[in-house]
Amino acid sequence: MIRWKIICPISMGFLLTVSAWSQSNPDTNATSQSKEEKHQPGAAREIGAGAGAIGTGVAKGSGAAAKGTAKGAADLVTLHPINAGVSVGKGAATAGKDVTVGAAKGTGKVAKGIGRAFKKLF
Repeated sequence: MIRWKIICPISMGFLLTVSAWSQSNPDTNATSQSKEEKHQPGAAREIGAGAGAIGTGVAKGSGAAAKGTAKGAADLVTLHPINAGVSVGKGAATAGKDVTVGAAKGTGKVAKGIGRAFKKLF
């Protein structure tokens, strides 16, 4: 009787483990197929995304410039002229960075889209 109490759980665990190993995993097959089926966006979408990136950079830059100017004006009103100059300079620098990054990313996407358009023509 004691042998059966020990042998039964061990044999059941073994049988369950073997049956789990024998089943295939459908998730691994599906992910490899979906990666192959993905396609890149078209030329028009790429050009549109580039224009959007340029616009986003300009909007962020305008916001940073406005924020720096407002903070500088507040500092000037409270008689902190040095902090006012620092705030305006920091806002201008951040605005320049945002506009530059947006323009660079957008130009790259637009160029990539134009290249795809020419690739389809030829």
